[in-house]
Amino acid sequence: MEPDVAGYPLEEAKRILEAAGIGYDISLTRPTKHFFPVDESCLYVVRQTARAEGGFCLIVAAKQRKEVSDHGVQDR
Repeated sequence: MEPDVAGYPLEEAKRILEAAGIGYDISLTRPTKHFFPVDESCLYVVRQTARAEGGFCLIVAAKQRKEVSDHGVQDR
């Protein structure tokens, strides 16, 4: 059974796939508007699809940064 790495941090997903000898491509997705700030250093796999030639295409996105409001620090 091939590993399912959707939802994993990118670095952990890469380690799992490399240990299993499975190739992969990475595509980064970004918000179309800069309404929500993101942390480009904290990438997660949001979608994993099989490639016809074998291996996977991983779609990754950055985690949203925390924002400070009048009510304290909040995760967005």
